[in-house]
Amino acid sequence: MIEKTIQYFRVGKYAAEVEINEIFDGTAWAPYISYTDALKLDRVRTALEANDVVSAAREAKVFELMEIG
Repeated sequence: MIEKTIQYFRVGKYAAEVEINEIFDGTAWAPYISYTDALKLDRVRTALEANDVVSAAREAKVFELMEIG
């Protein structure tokens, strides 16, 4: 069974919301993600680390965090 889910993470002043698929197959490793989804998360994280928001935004919703007070 495959279930769409959202993975959130923060890199510096940015936060990303990446849609991935979790795979539930009844094994001890479940749930897990596909290799392509793992690469997608890595591309978004790497782009944000390089301050390349445009590239990251192609595959995720990107938010800029702002300190209040």
